[in-house]
Amino acid sequence: MLIRRDGRVVDELRKVNIEKNFIKYAQGSALISFGDTKVICTAMVEERVPHFLHKTGKGWLTSEYIMLPFSTPNRTPLEIEKKKGRSYEIQRLIGRSLRAVVDLSSLGERTIWIDCNVLQADGGTRCASITGSFVALIDADRWLREKGITKKSIIKESLAAVSVGISNGEKLLDLSFQEDSEADVDMTVVMTGKGDLVEVQVSGEEYVFSRKTFWELFDLAENGIKKVFQYQKEAVGESKWKWS
Repeated sequence: MLIRRDGRVVDELRKVNIEKNFIKYAQGSALISFGDTKVICTAMVEERVPHFLHKTGKGWLTSEYIMLPFSTPNRTPLEIEKKKGRSYEIQRLIGRSLRAVVDLSSLGERTIWIDCNVLQADGGTRCASITGSFVALIDADRWLREKGITKKSIIKESLAAVSVGISNGEKLLDLSFQEDSEADVDMTVVMTGKGDLVEVQVSGEEYVFSRKTFWELFDLAENGIKKVFQYQKEAVGESKWKWS
């Protein structure tokens, strides 16, 4: 079996580490690492909703994603006035993914802000952000119940994401930046603990691939996500949701 540059085999995740309660003032937070990719994810509750939800009794969850200046070898300027298309697309993906597993009606007219700050980027930042944000959301959900703001959990099921791709002719799980930059096919899979799909993003870079190849990549991603769920479970100590 092929041994990758970092010593992994093709279906092996990078080392995953999740540290809860990383930020003092957020209702939920986590520092998540996928190898050298490191992201701080926070969840904070705001007592208001966007205008389109006023007087509906329904809450909202939204996300912001940003790469800090020192997150890449060449300084990445902060996107202060206007976000780049990539950052905007990623934060929309994070928000969509988490809303899929949250009962917004039970939240009341409140907003949960998910903020993902990339400390160090080495591929897979969107997957790390989704995975870490779900851990932060669990603590925010617990805080809401402890304060008596909500009567029951607003979380319907668990959520995680992972990347796969074809690089140098090999199907790989959890691509590093170098592998991703060389990839002929790049795929992101967001999945619930029950095995339901939230989103699949896949594209070929001047490359076409068969349905058979697609399903082989999908199976690789699904097996990887099952392993990621175990890391989440260990971090939060929760058994309420199905994790694999």
